[in-house]
Amino acid sequence: MPCSREELEKRERHFLAPYAQFSAETRGRKFDEPPPEWRTHFQRDRDRVIHSRAFRRLEYKTQVFLNGTGDHLRTRLTHTMEVAAISRNIARALRLNEDLAETIALAHDLGHPPFGHKGESVLNKLMKDHGGFEHNLHSLRIVEELEQKYPLFPGLNLTWEVREGLIKHFTSYDHPNRRAGFEARSSSLEAQVANLADEIAYYSHDLDDGLDAELLTEKDLRQDAQIWSEAARTVKKQYGDLPDECRRSFTIRCIIDGQVKDVVATTHERVLEASVQSADEVRLCSKALAQYSEKRRKQNLELRDYLYQNLYFNPKVHEPNLRAVKMIEELFQYYLNHHEQVGEQSRKRARKIGWPRAICDYIAGMTDRYVMLEYQRLLA
Repeated sequence: MPCSREELEKRERHFLAPYAQFSAETRGRKFDEPPPEWRTHFQRDRDRVIHSRAFRRLEYKTQVFLNGTGDHLRTRLTHTMEVAAISRNIARALRLNEDLAETIALAHDLGHPPFGHKGESVLNKLMKDHGGFEHNLHSLRIVEELEQKYPLFPGLNLTWEVREGLIKHFTSYDHPNRRAGFEARSSSLEAQVANLADEIAYYSHDLDDGLDAELLTEKDLRQDAQIWSEAARTVKKQYGDLPDECRRSFTIRCIIDGQVKDVVATTHERVLEASVQSADEVRLCSKALAQYSEKRRKQNLELRDYLYQNLYFNPKVHEPNLRAVKMIEELFQYYLNHHEQVGEQSRKRARKIGWPRAICDYIAGMTDRYVMLEYQRLLA
């Protein structure tokens, strides 16, 4: 007999911790649908995210380095895949719902505009009189409104639990605003895990990309970042002298492994202390239960400061991105004065939500290269 949704839900009951989010206990979807036959509700959500246009566009959106400047540098898509993998690993170790954690991770950056956080900042400035722009809220709008794939509803009609994870995606970079319908103090542990997996992924791959681009050096990292120096000593002790690429890669692997182990151990301890017995009890906690240890948190803050000083604001990274976001500013103003140049779907939506928001949505959905092509076509 094929494995049915009911059998999969039964397996969750057998294996997952009581404070995990069970798919059979979902609060449901905005629009009623027949349940899937061979997948859980969260597995259906994961597939819908992967098959969305917004997900495919992540391949051509900047992570740190301007998209297209290096074949091995991360894009927003490869970053997302790394976050999903780390989310699954942590969730599995804590006996949480891997499918939910993975789905939130896969969807967490759907709303990111072109040119990374600088693109987000300029859109927020342009929209300051029209509600601003924040990519977590925009991710939610994409899955609730903007994707047009299904005949009976707008968006992807994802479960409440996945949408909760998007609106409450909180990291050192992301501080989302609250939204009606998601008032609980905290989110599910699966959503909290995805938040930390995001940080673990970008700390590690920003180190990797920065070293690959020769904007960072191992010598400086050993001096200025304790988390690197500890991992480097461990690799040296276990494996001796290694070729440069292997040494760097394995040091970063060691950092990721240490981060994951720290999160699993610390989160498990905090869950036991809180004595939570359901996913809703987790949501009532005043602070997130998924955390780093204090030592690891301090090391990550030190690493973040180092990366800001030596990578994110390095002229070779910062200046090309500033030139790129200037294109967004000019395109935004151009579209305000030339509505006929905006895509057909956005023109239709402008009648309902107004031109500034429709244009903002239109630009936010663009890839880096499409912004450049539009700028060349209309303004160069």
